[in-house]
Amino acid sequence: MSTLKDKASVQAAAARAVAETTITDIHTHLFPPDHGNLLLWGVDELLTYHYLVAELFTVAPKSITPEDFWKMPKQRQADLIWEHVFLRHGPLSEAARGVITTLNQLGLDVAGRDLAGIRKWFAQQKVEQYMDKAFELAGLDYAIMTNDPFQPAEVAQWQAGKGTTDRLKTALRIDPLLVDWHGAARTIQAAGYGITPAFNDQSFQAARKFLLDWAKKIKPVYLAASLPPSFRYPGYGLTEQVLDNVVIPVARELAVPMAMMIGVHKLVNPRLGLGGDAVGVADVSAVTGLCSRHADVKFLVTMLSRLNQHELCVAARKFGNLHVFGCWWYCNNPSIIEEMTRQRLELLGTAFTCQHSDARVLDQVIYKWSHTRPIVAKVLADKYGDLFDAGWRPTEQEIRRDVRSLFGGMFEEFCRK
Repeated sequence: MSTLKDKASVQAAAARAVAETTITDIHTHLFPPDHGNLLLWGVDELLTYHYLVAELFTVAPKSITPEDFWKMPKQRQADLIWEHVFLRHGPLSEAARGVITTLNQLGLDVAGRDLAGIRKWFAQQKVEQYMDKAFELAGLDYAIMTNDPFQPAEVAQWQAGKGTTDRLKTALRIDPLLVDWHGAARTIQAAGYGITPAFNDQSFQAARKFLLDWAKKIKPVYLAASLPPSFRYPGYGLTEQVLDNVVIPVARELAVPMAMMIGVHKLVNPRLGLGGDAVGVADVSAVTGLCSRHADVKFLVTMLSRLNQHELCVAARKFGNLHVFGCWWYCNNPSIIEEMTRQRLELLGTAFTCQHSDARVLDQVIYKWSHTRPIVAKVLADKYGDLFDAGWRPTEQEIRRDVRSLFGGMFEEFCRK
């Protein structure tokens, strides 16, 4: 393919590539349709997403309390959020705008503000076909789930022989092992493994066997855990022992990465449920410590605090077994996505994954990727323009290669290492 002859053509090629490239969504909280109510979808789930629940209690009158809210049926909760976040105040937050974008892309009349009519449309949808529609609108080939063997509702689905779809792959979630060893040990023991709360070789061996058996059952792409900003390595006591004696050996044996999402302060306001979590600045040296001590194991890392992003990028320049991904949670805002994407391109080239949806509600993949693509297109147009000014003449094929790298290709390459 011939090179592009002028700067405007280069920038237009970047915009086309971003708009047309298929995305791999490498971290979500979705489930297959046959997992029943575990798969959240539809307008009431969109409206009661925990971001919007938290937003409700910044604008709602004091007469509406979290305690009363949680006792209400889902539809009544959604009505309150629609009234106070969308109708009585402008839905300008990213979470609120995301609902509008989603409904609009589904072809629904959001300008009419007819929530009853929107609900009627969703009631007519079949979840299997709706998942296909959502993935097609988002431009996804597949997404990776979060599958937790410590959650009884999820375990029941797998034990009943429920499977995945071509749209979804698995990730094995292991948080309890790292943040609640004694609770995790009780679960593992109840599943028939010879584990005790004690930190000894027998218990570590049983925990490893538990994870390996689950990996055999669900075939995860990676192991995953969310960790607090206080996480350190080495020097984090019991968590360090579990990492060294259970998690890292399992990741090594399976030849899969260990994904770490670092920086969440759990339940600083328990009254808000999932919406009560907050952010803290973490210690990037914990990541470099893991990468250095376990150079033969791969690590996927995203961090919640904006303040951690530069140091994390520098760490990824130093360790080939570290792959940075996504603009997680409170960083999933347009201004921060743009800043982080520019910074990562400048430090890492295309050796990162620019975004993941983290979708807990199926419909969210529509807006999260719809909002991300123009930001990435803008940044890449600028960067390819800079290259052109410096004398480089990329081809359209090369630009498409690079865009696919950012949208999942480099992740897949990293996993194959």
